[in-house]
Amino acid sequence: MITIDEHQALEQVRSRLVERFPQVPAETVHLTVQDVHNRFDGRVRDYVPILVEREAKARLAALAAEAHPQAAT
Repeated sequence: MITIDEHQALEQVRSRLVERFPQVPAETVHLTVQDVHNRFDGRVRDYVPILVEREAKARLAALAAEAHPQAAT
């Protein structure tokens, strides 16, 4: 069950990742965040947005490096 606070935190995660990975289409960022979020289904929800951002960032960094190897950070 997603709470309003969790929803807002995930929107902030999406915004940060869209900004951090401009070479990755925004739709890909949104789908990646959604995919990672779907993996976290349980009772303790406090850290879910942080865990989602961490894993989504790693996936997007890999995509960005593939798309533009010389610009990878």
